Amino acid sequence: MTPIEELAVLLRPAGGGLYLVSTGRAEQLAMQRALYRVERDAEVHDKHLEALTRIASARVVVLGVPSDVGAGFRRGANLGPQAIRARLLEEQPDFPERAAELGVVDIGDVFVVPQLLSDDMLNEAQKAASRRALYPNVPQGLAARLPVSPLSIAERALDLVFQLNPAAKPFVIGGDHSTAWPVAASLARARPPAKERWGIVQPDAHTDLLPERLGIRMCFATWSYHANELFGRDGRMVQVGTRASRHDRGHWEEGLGVRQFWAEECLAKPEATLDALVAHLRDRGVTGVYFSNDIDGTDARFADATGTPEPGGLEPDFVVELIRRLGREVGLVAGDIMEVAPVLGPSPESERQTVGLAVRYLDETIRAMLVTR
Repeated sequence: MTPIEELAVLLRPAGGGLYLVSTGRAEQLAMQRALYRVERDAEVHDKHLEALTRIASARVVVLGVPSDVGAGFRRGANLGPQAIRARLLEEQPDFPERAAELGVVDIGDVFVVPQLLSDDMLNEAQKAASRRALYPNVPQGLAARLPVSPLSIAERALDLVFQLNPAAKPFVIGGDHSTAWPVAASLARARPPAKERWGIVQPDAHTDLLPERLGIRMCFATWSYHANELFGRDGRMVQVGTRASRHDRGHWEEGLGVRQFWAEECLAKPEATLDALVAHLRDRGVTGVYFSNDIDGTDARFADATGTPEPGGLEPDFVVELIRRLGREVGLVAGDIMEVAPVLGPSPESERQTVGLAVRYLDETIRAMLVTR
């Protein structure tokens, strides 16, 4: 298979990563018709295939990963990608046309089997069974090479994107924060950290720096640890808004070589903190940033429709200014918005507020990714 042919097998049209039969299906189809500018559901597939052919010339590639299998005890981030896209179209009805003009291509969704997370957690029998379900029309010999779990599919899809277009900048709509790992892993192959000085800036209430959680290597609480290992613990992992941790700042900075800007410091001296953060990146020689934005890095007053909302967090304007400064002064090589769980909002108003903020962050991040430095 060619890279585009393989992507057409691995991915579904935007919003189609959720397996729906009845409940929610009408909303899913309505969003797809609006995004792809078609009147009939049958036309959605063709428009998705057309989008895949534009990867080679894209500046930014958008991918949805509607998986919350790697989350904690409160789930619902699987609904984030569809809700964010629907709200984006509500607020910016001309988004598809503007995106096309700017070179922003939405390549659809990873199709998620909601009981799976990563292929390395599955035995061969389960992988074979899942391949039969996911790829019934693919010859067995070819299907045997295809991943079946959301993290593994996302990683393979991004590898194919970089194969088609090494300069493409991915923006992922999650999903729980484990879905950031495929971005970091694929970037590390496309832009080896030993040769290209990219780093990660992560607004987040939590550190996500455990080597494993309950015996699971890759989940929402561990992805940053493994991403930090890609850099050799050299300070290119920068966390912002930290405040929910069993350990103090010194434990993480001295033990793992990360750089943290805790929420209280960001709130007390926002401008000085932004200056210090940019100075740190320059000191480490960072020439591009993967901006991985957990919505719970923002204070729960503004974003409580998430799995672990935390008080005392970042102000939205601070996060937006951080995005803009990174775009202008360092450059963004990738971005995301993670952990938006619409159903967990305690009221319809808070749900709309959280999803609306996620759209604002998405819009600002993609704009920053398009900045030419």
